[in-house]
Amino acid sequence: MKAIRGATTIEADCKEQIKERVGELLNKIKVSNLLEEEEIVCILFSNTKDINTYYPAKAAREAGFFSCALYSSLEPQIEGSLSLCIRVMVLAEIERKPVHIYLHEAKSLRKDITENINIALDGPAGSGKSTVSKIIAKKLDILYLDTGAMYRACALKCLENAIDCKDEKNVSNIIESIDIKVEYSNGNQQTILDGKDVSETIRRPEISMLASTVSSHFCVRNKMVELQRKIANGVSCILDGRDIGTNVLPDARFKFYLTASPEVRAHRRMEENNKKGYNQDFETLLEEIKKRDFQDKNRKFAPLRKADDAIEIDSSEMSIEQVVTFIEKTIQEKI
Repeated sequence: MKAIRGATTIEADCKEQIKERVGELLNKIKVSNLLEEEEIVCILFSNTKDINTYYPAKAAREAGFFSCALYSSLEPQIEGSLSLCIRVMVLAEIERKPVHIYLHEAKSLRKDITENINIALDGPAGSGKSTVSKIIAKKLDILYLDTGAMYRACALKCLENAIDCKDEKNVSNIIESIDIKVEYSNGNQQTILDGKDVSETIRRPEISMLASTVSSHFCVRNKMVELQRKIANGVSCILDGRDIGTNVLPDARFKFYLTASPEVRAHRRMEENNKKGYNQDFETLLEEIKKRDFQDKNRKFAPLRKADDAIEIDSSEMSIEQVVTFIEKTIQEKI
């Protein structure tokens, strides 16, 4: 059994508006949670003391919710609490994750689920951005948009067509017709290039440096940023990359800059690659990390840098769990 929570407000204590708002709230909960009538076990209401003309439970019955137990109670008077508010808890025999619904002024009670929250996480290669972003996305139940995967797909497109990633003119020609889609399955992002799932292919080590090179071109970044902004505009999500807080989402509510020493990042990347079967020695990876840092920080368009309003996190001596806890706590304090 799962508990589905919700709340709404009325503008005046009158029977007709209570009936209207209660019906609206319950029907929204039913539709959003794909509830069948027989799955609803009980509906519990509470309302603030300034609502006296009609019981929310009676309004629920008139809205067609009469095959389950209904109960209304009066909330204690709390100074500074939201006025003319009706809260509800629907107990349902379901296993799927509940979708909680807050309407009208009651949206202020749960800004974490009623507002579109964008989180920008920037930083150099190997700082742990992707790992942290995936965990944060899962904890906050928002989407994770792996922007680096999109640039890797552009690099793969060039590689497959024998295009030198440094040749901006030829890169521009091929980018004009590139078909990149981002799809989600079981909470994981799938990068689709020209109709083919390349999520694993783009993780090959040789694609990494090519992605850094190809992403330095304005034509590439312009096309990818357009797609990233479109996705972020429609849904709460966390984006990681090099210029999210400075260029892609300059107005993001939450911005972080995750970094670590080159040596620490090289060691992490070596362990990661070894697990995937890509064997590279430490010194080679360290040089690649330093080279990519220089390349990313010195590219002409949207270089890697910390946004002025971003919170910097040096994870050199921090675990992934500690970084996640810090970010999660910071976000929760501001919501």
